[in-house]
Amino acid sequence: MRILLVGQAAFAEQVMARLVGEGDEIAAVVCPPDRGSRVDPVKAAATAAGVPVHQFSSLKGADARAAFEGARADLVVLAYVTQIVPEPLLTRPRHTSICFHPSLLPRYRGGSAIAWQLIRGETTTGVSVFWPDAGIDTGPIVVQREAPIGPDDTAGSLYYQTLFPLGVDAMVEAVSLIRTGAAPRDVQDESRASYDPLLGDEHAGIAWQQASGQVHDLIRGCDPQPGAYTTWRGQQVRLYGPRRVEGSTRASPGTVLMLDDDGMTIATGDGAVRCARARGGDRKAAATDVATALRLSVGDMLG
Repeated sequence: MRILLVGQAAFAEQVMARLVGEGDEIAAVVCPPDRGSRVDPVKAAATAAGVPVHQFSSLKGADARAAFEGARADLVVLAYVTQIVPEPLLTRPRHTSICFHPSLLPRYRGGSAIAWQLIRGETTTGVSVFWPDAGIDTGPIVVQREAPIGPDDTAGSLYYQTLFPLGVDAMVEAVSLIRTGAAPRDVQDESRASYDPLLGDEHAGIAWQQASGQVHDLIRGCDPQPGAYTTWRGQQVRLYGPRRVEGSTRASPGTVLMLDDDGMTIATGDGAVRCARARGGDRKAAATDVATALRLSVGDMLG
């Protein structure tokens, strides 16, 4: 099939490589504008292969419409897309469009799905490939694949180690089903649907009086971005790489209990968590190094 690939980063690059390996033709690639001197991996791969590349700050203009029409594609494949694609562009190809999403839709719609699954303590996740429509992650399902969430997975590790490879496989499978005329259109069950906002600092503040599980899940859901934070002497301190610590403590929530090679251990409402890394300024480093730079000691209270 002749495919217009819309996406970015290594995920879109891998999807493109796999589809070419399956015998599909990539008519063109659409990706966001470059950030400084960094060239997007999918742009680099497409350029090396002689595939036309189009970059738009918005896909709502006439130039984007012309690029979609000019590709004369049989199918649009949305592989890690953060820009809004107008519905008329999605429905123009003969087989319309398919899109990747890192959750088991209809649950966890929205652009921060991975983070919210961790913050809410989910133990199972997955990927969905669906036929996009005018809604946000609301179209019928083509393929879904389930995967476990590890007890200390962060948003970063869950994506790169689990959902990235699973998602690439699911995208290739979906295109294969479409190619053979066997692709389903399973309507999402709206009674099970949930939607979450983009994760930001307004969601990332740590409340140390909460239970260890809740604190742990918030920190790992915000790792690597935006970084769950607490305060020390009026300065934000962001924490990463959390582990739950067995046992209870009588220390007040937010108290630094230990600083060692494994990180910074901090009291919660019913126990403690240990964080391997932290950031108390521009630089992320070992939590103990950040504590030293901030003159933060055992017995001090965060928050």
